[in-house]
Amino acid sequence: MSNTIQESASSKFDVSVVIVSFNTRDVLRECLLSVYREVGLLHVQVIVVDNASTDGSPAMIKQDFPEVVLILSEVNLGFGRANNLGFQSALGRYIVILNSDAFLTEGSLERAVAHMDANPKAGLGGGRLIGRDGSWQPSARMFPSVFGDLIVLSGLAARFPQSRFFGRADRTWANQMEAAAVDWVPGAFSIIRAEVLAAAGPFDPRFFLYSEEVDLCKRIKQKGYEIWYWPDIAVVHIGGESSRQIRLLELSTSGSQLTLWRVRSMLLYYRKHHGMNARLAMLVEIVWYWIRSKKRRLSRDSNRRTEALADRRLVSIMTQAWRETRGGRVSPSQPW
Repeated sequence: MSNTIQESASSKFDVSVVIVSFNTRDVLRECLLSVYREVGLLHVQVIVVDNASTDGSPAMIKQDFPEVVLILSEVNLGFGRANNLGFQSALGRYIVILNSDAFLTEGSLERAVAHMDANPKAGLGGGRLIGRDGSWQPSARMFPSVFGDLIVLSGLAARFPQSRFFGRADRTWANQMEAAAVDWVPGAFSIIRAEVLAAAGPFDPRFFLYSEEVDLCKRIKQKGYEIWYWPDIAVVHIGGESSRQIRLLELSTSGSQLTLWRVRSMLLYYRKHHGMNARLAMLVEIVWYWIRSKKRRLSRDSNRRTEALADRRLVSIMTQAWRETRGGRVSPSQPW
């Protein structure tokens, strides 16, 4: 491993890379290799927070990456709380949040630092997320709104991706190769100015999974800093590829659980930042899926009738999430 990583505890690192892992040993190894490969001339500290994995991830890290600061949690803390634990050990002037299923590409880490150095108003920045096949993943987004959610639900966002109006949520209308100030970037990769994180505060621990990075970006912007998307920072993210199968998961136990978590977090976010609009956001989704399920049940196509079951399941999950969060006011006991 690079000698630039092996600094004394009192040194000032350029970057602290914080990676949260939960039973992702094989992709985690690939992730760590990509980080060490991209150190270059930077002084880098690597921190892995293991969320009570049972697949041998900690043993692999101790054997193959002894330089890593390994933090073991006895329970699954979720994404935000585990990253917060990693932040406590971070000594870098910048903190990079990196998913264990995300891999840095050539020059990406040095470019990320260079962009932050050149843009003092940038509190947090993100890169261009791509699949293993090079396919683009939504990498620069606008804050959610009830109207924006309705546009996505209606299918108009997918039908008119080049429209600034309909493609607003994921900025599908924009040139993905142009840098831009945006509202938020996905948590698969982001670089944060340490003093900005200290000022805005870490992830809200009420979010177990989903929406935590949206909330953090909103708080950073409220402090007067900007959120930037830089396309020359390419990061391979395999999680984005697996998420394409989410429709197939909606009827499965694991898919239903993830959907429940998503809706809980959505309600927590809306209640925190938009007050009573949390109720409106929930009603929009429930009514939409209820109407769609009724329509699909009348179809002669067996696939459509199966989709109707998924829609009814979604309505049930949303009702459950509303009840469990008391309309976005409380976070259920963790781990979810």
